[in-house]
Amino acid sequence: MDDETAQVGASGRRFTGEQVLAELPDRPGASKDGPWYEPSGMTGVLLAPGLVQATFEARLGDRRSRHSSLWRFRDARSGWRMYYHHATVVPPGVE
Repeated sequence: MDDETAQVGASGRRFTGEQVLAELPDRPGASKDGPWYEPSGMTGVLLAPGLVQATFEARLGDRRSRHSSLWRFRDARSGWRMYYHHATVVPPGVE
């Protein structure tokens, strides 16, 4: 993650990168014995030199969500880092 990472979760809450990392162990999908995230349909679009938008859909049990993230390339040492991420829950019955 980029040092300036921000995320808006499917809950609508805004997180810093530090908050995301701190909460990961307690989030659904983190347990070896529980359901796992199943990503699909991942695509990427180059928006500008050094800036890519990645999108995908994920399932966690019966819950579907759509995700979009911005990745930026800072330098050869840091490489590509996620700068922004947004997730939206897909209500049941929505294609």
